[in-house]
Amino acid sequence: MSFDLVVAGVGGQGSILLSHIVADAAIRCDSSTRVRVGETFGAAMRGGSVASHVRIGKDVYGPLVSKAGADVVLAMEPLEGLRVSIDFLKRGGVAILNTRPWYPVDVNIGVCKYPEVEAIQEGLSGLGADVYLLDATEVAIEAGHAKAANVVMLGALSSLGTLPVDEECLLAAVRDRVPQKALDVNLKAFELGKKAMKELMDTKKLGKTADCTGVN
Repeated sequence: MSFDLVVAGVGGQGSILLSHIVADAAIRCDSSTRVRVGETFGAAMRGGSVASHVRIGKDVYGPLVSKAGADVVLAMEPLEGLRVSIDFLKRGGVAILNTRPWYPVDVNIGVCKYPEVEAIQEGLSGLGADVYLLDATEVAIEAGHAKAANVVMLGALSSLGTLPVDEECLLAAVRDRVPQKALDVNLKAFELGKKAMKELMDTKKLGKTADCTGVN
């Protein structure tokens, strides 16, 4: 058995750091488990597409998730989440999206129109995905800094219950990877991300429409 994760985003959002925290934590929890990490990049600049693959399991060898093989797509940016999910998310997999968009140049100059988050959600649902929408940036600001949005998303992933890594190992990896001066903010971000995701999951269980902000 294996667990395959793709973290999607754009340069500067901390998606690669997030994937390495997950990988470090998996190794901490079970040193006999194989963990592989691979990244793919779009434009080689801040704001370019980034997808970081994390594979965890006894029989994992290659660093990249196979097409339609990801159990979870964790997206720091909603449109990137859809783009990556089209290629990599398995049917019945989970997509967790930060709803805060990062507009590309073509959108900023008016050449292209950025789709509504609801349209992105509909597209993901059409792929057979279980979709959760969370304004991780707003939650991170509540924790103390917008840059902690990646750790908010880590907390959300922890709450999902499918990641084969203990919370204690995740937090230990956060402590090792995050600068000491930002540690308190990031630990709070993790807890708030867990809380927001649990609220989204509870809402879905009740058969209601989930608040796309993830904050009640």
